[in-house]
Amino acid sequence: MGGYEKRITLVNEYLERLNLEKEIFDYYAGKTIFVPGGAGAIGSNLIIALSKLVGSDGKILVLDNLSSIKTRDTWNVTPLPNIMFIHGDIRSDVDLKRVFKEEPSVVFHLAAFFANQNSVDYPETSAEVDVIGQVKLLEYSRIARIDKFIYASSGCAIYGSYPELPLKEEFISMHLTTPYQINKMTGEMYCNFYNHHYGLPIVNCRFFNSYGPGEVPGQYRNVIPNFIYWAMKGIGLPITGTGEETRDFTYVLDLVQGLIKAGYYDSAVSENFNLAAEKEIAIKDLARMVNEATGNKADLIFRERRRWDTKPRLLASIDKARKLIGYEPVVDFEEGFQTNIEWFKDNWEKIEAVADFPPGMSSAVRWVESVSASSIKPQI
Repeated sequence: MGGYEKRITLVNEYLERLNLEKEIFDYYAGKTIFVPGGAGAIGSNLIIALSKLVGSDGKILVLDNLSSIKTRDTWNVTPLPNIMFIHGDIRSDVDLKRVFKEEPSVVFHLAAFFANQNSVDYPETSAEVDVIGQVKLLEYSRIARIDKFIYASSGCAIYGSYPELPLKEEFISMHLTTPYQINKMTGEMYCNFYNHHYGLPIVNCRFFNSYGPGEVPGQYRNVIPNFIYWAMKGIGLPITGTGEETRDFTYVLDLVQGLIKAGYYDSAVSENFNLAAEKEIAIKDLARMVNEATGNKADLIFRERRRWDTKPRLLASIDKARKLIGYEPVVDFEEGFQTNIEWFKDNWEKIEAVADFPPGMSSAVRWVESVSASSIKPQI
């Protein structure tokens, strides 16, 4: 199993700490589960956990076009004997028919055209994947009489620009500033339609700022993997804004916990709820932690805040998820951050090969690295 062993161990140790009820194990045992986007940051961890839950009589189906990885490499998919990987696209009827021939009973829809800046740069593709692709998934799920359809929505996206904190599910805003945000809201609305009109059992899980093993850096990826990547190369970390901005960073396996419980509890059906850490971290403090952990001495680089980035703070309430599914974060930020750093160091050669940063200016931060990435030795 080689480099995959540590990922499997991390997930198994987390499940032991979580101490799931026997009824949850019994529910998932022997099931065939479909995870669109199962090669991504969250999906690659979820499928390891589900592999353990379904056991040898069950099966995990992963459909992914590998768009988040420059080389379209399946490296992030752990090759367990009950995981079936299909290289394909949720927009393709051919690919969806191939998956549904396996007769899945539960769908965890994690596929997305990620994320804000990517959708600004490519709005048509964003809508094709995140709206048309989702409608196709919902329609096939309806025809197949899926037991549950769990949708990965985004609390960072759908709450709009000027909410009160902590963010609660009843807050509604139409002040959305990127196609990604619009499409995530639309995705929830389509789930609600299929639930109301056809009786499809759906759950809308609103994620907040995932981080942890499994997410590779790239022009359109999240801040934590990108900061670690640049710091390990000795490059100054770019901050778009003042650095006082905060985010509710949530360890990836805590999100996996929420998904597993959302798939089990009937109380989650027809509902939407936040999955978060319920803790704010300032971006300047994150940058300091990354530099200290990697030994990076380069100065921070401040740039103007991106036009669509109108949220100076993000902090979620998870009271609803606690009540409905017994969700409770297990891993605090300091522990999860250290695990992420170790994953980068353990897998640096591969991460460096698949990280998707084009030459020249970065669309995400309008910033050009001052030195050639290929000429820099990692500070491991």
